[in-house]
Amino acid sequence: MSTDTDSDADGESTSKCGASTDTDTETSSTSKCGASSSSTESETESADSGSKCGASSSSDDSSSSKCGGSSSSSSSSSGSKCGASSSDDSGSNEKEVGATIEDFDAEPGQLIAVGLGPGHPEGMTERAKTALLEADHIVGYTTYIELIPDEITEQADEIYDTPMCGEVSRTEESIDRALAGNDVAIVGSGDPNVYALAGLALEILESKGATASMVDFEVVPGVPAAQSCAARLGAPLVNDTVSVSLSDHLVPMPEIESRLHSVASENFTITIYNPWSRKRRENFEKACEILLTHRDPDTPVGIVHGAGREDEQVMITELGELEELGESEIIDMTTTIVVGTEDTYVWDDRMVTPRGYETKYDY
Repeated sequence: MSTDTDSDADGESTSKCGASTDTDTETSSTSKCGASSSSTESETESADSGSKCGASSSSDDSSSSKCGGSSSSSSSSSGSKCGASSSDDSGSNEKEVGATIEDFDAEPGQLIAVGLGPGHPEGMTERAKTALLEADHIVGYTTYIELIPDEITEQADEIYDTPMCGEVSRTEESIDRALAGNDVAIVGSGDPNVYALAGLALEILESKGATASMVDFEVVPGVPAAQSCAARLGAPLVNDTVSVSLSDHLVPMPEIESRLHSVASENFTITIYNPWSRKRRENFEKACEILLTHRDPDTPVGIVHGAGREDEQVMITELGELEELGESEIIDMTTTIVVGTEDTYVWDDRMVTPRGYETKYDY
């Protein structure tokens, strides 16, 4: 869904907002917003070279630099869509932070981290919809961009999306566009403060020598997966609860295991994010093993796949049956698992975790 507007032809070079633009080509180079961009290596497959990540831009063919840090590509038909400074020849989406605040001359715009909620328009808050409608540019993971209603994306000047694992690059891209004078929304499913990019945005702003107030940074909350999935399961989270992600991409597995032991030994409801992928089968199996060392096999467990989306599936099972479901289609990266406490029970196909009223009141 990336859009590429304002492309100049006939060898013209046009600088629209950022630092400087250099052209030594026979075709076109368009710099619209950001820091520096040089074209030496390709990461994507495209008929045009669309480098959307730089202010100062130079290329050997038709390159269109629209906003972010610096990117590099070498093919005449390339599109560097992954944000920051790119000098990586491994094909990775993750780049080092490139441009700093000194590379931008414009009055900074606004940067808003927007939570889309569970994944359907009805689950978005009105505040989120308003923030997206007011943004000049919308940046996000491709799958999340596709969750935004067309009437919102059609109003944006530009949509910038990257595939999975482009977290750092697209976050820096959104920051660079804001530093270049645009009002930018970076989106994610659920809530920006739950395993998402609000914190990363602040970290990258700091690394660039900028401040949150400089870009009027704001977080627009959304309904997190734990809450949207709990709503499908009944009332499992009405007492003390914690969440643990099984993704060891950023947190080492021994640390995750230690956390699981700690929370499973206490009477928390546990929400498990990122439970399963082809690279994380052992993580899931280990998590089930740890949970069973602290909780009875008949402990209720709720599983929600794709909450609020067309492929949504809901299941209530028992902890002793959980591991064997790892090979089934219901458990993947869009699944959230809710493990009940010793007091949680199932009534009329709903998980119920007592709040404690029964100890004080007769009803």
